[in-house]
Amino acid sequence: MAGELEEHRRRRSRFWGWKSWTLITLTAILAVSVAACGRQHRISLFGFSTKECKCTSPHKLTGIVEDCCCDYTTVDTLNDHVLHPLLQDLVRTPFFRYFKVKLWCDCPFWPDDGMCRLRDCGVCECPEHEFPEAFKGPSGQLPVDDLKCQEGKPQAMVDRTLDKKAFRGWMETDNPWTYDDETDNSEMTYVNLLLNPERYTGYMGPSARRIWDTIYKKHCLKDLPGDASTERRVLYKLISGMHSSISAHIAKEYLLDEGKNLWGPNPTLLFERVLKHPDRVRNLYFTFLFVLRAVTKAGDYLSQAEYSTMNSLEDQNTLSLAKELVYNKRLQSACPIPFDEAKLWKGENGNELKSQIQLQFRNISALMDCVGCEKCRLWGKLQILGLGTAMKILFSVDSNDLINQSAQLQLQRNEVIALINLLSRLSESVKILHDLAPENAIKDGQIAVSSLQSL
Repeated sequence: MAGELEEHRRRRSRFWGWKSWTLITLTAILAVSVAACGRQHRISLFGFSTKECKCTSPHKLTGIVEDCCCDYTTVDTLNDHVLHPLLQDLVRTPFFRYFKVKLWCDCPFWPDDGMCRLRDCGVCECPEHEFPEAFKGPSGQLPVDDLKCQEGKPQAMVDRTLDKKAFRGWMETDNPWTYDDETDNSEMTYVNLLLNPERYTGYMGPSARRIWDTIYKKHCLKDLPGDASTERRVLYKLISGMHSSISAHIAKEYLLDEGKNLWGPNPTLLFERVLKHPDRVRNLYFTFLFVLRAVTKAGDYLSQAEYSTMNSLEDQNTLSLAKELVYNKRLQSACPIPFDEAKLWKGENGNELKSQIQLQFRNISALMDCVGCEKCRLWGKLQILGLGTAMKILFSVDSNDLINQSAQLQLQRNEVIALINLLSRLSESVKILHDLAPENAIKDGQIAVSSLQSL
């Protein structure tokens, strides 16, 4: 009996000794693996390797945004604490709330056969008495909180800043990057953007697909060759980024139950249309920084603009918010030049290439008249005009000609309204990626490797 007990004690001793050595070995392996993930050259368990360690834990969007001058972490921080709050306040002001648009135009490419199946596809127009009289010319005052609609529906190193005396009044000038003649006021209507939010409308099917297919395949060169010029890649990324932004807003405000008129977020749609495509995420950030660069480049112009709605308190608040945006110290310190437009249009064929891409973008803007959903057409036209205005600022003003800069830049009131609203849309979309993403895609502001490729 004593011999059996002694043998039992020896077996237990060997068992726990083996367990202890196993635990020590596993701990050492884990320590080596964790340390390896933090070095440029990795030491694998089976020898030396120069490949990066594929850690299984989620990790943040890191590094510089492609073709831009800021990193993802900085963009997210600036957007959360500076840009998004400012832009939300700015686009709610009476000046930036109203957009002039021509909604009833024949499609120049094919008969308009798009049908929207929801009443929410329709646009609530402003009656004559609602939008600012200053927009029409005569004096008058806009009620601060008048959000009633006639249908009763409530609801973008050289210093490249512009000359200090840039603003010389709103100009009746056409934008060479867009199809609509901005000097033609016939058949124009004013729309209160707060009453017509960008969201799901039910516009889908062949008509909607034909719009995007035509943009990408005929005008945007989706399948770009590896040696495609930087300029052509920029055009594609801008359209793709805007497309991602539109998808994000649809996912944020989606009709979950038509019978109950129940609206809410649709994280699955966001994942399917944006998050599981790393290039679409990157292009959204790129477009955001491109438009932000245009706004900061035109900072002096925008800080002197006349944001007049004949309501002195509201107009002063709008000017104050605009100055806070374009002269923000935190933004200037962390990301002084979001995108460097000076690297484009180089070489002897630069001007010819610019003309070609300008024509491509004009054709894209003309396609907005083919959108069969009225509200989609409204937001499509606004964002295309905003993008065209950003291009006008970045590509039509010689950054090195400091003497004639003020004469080169002339903006219409409607262009500035579109530009700031587009920047606000992009800012909101970047925020949506982190707020509404499914758990298997983003956790605590991080993108999981198991769901997305490393960006």
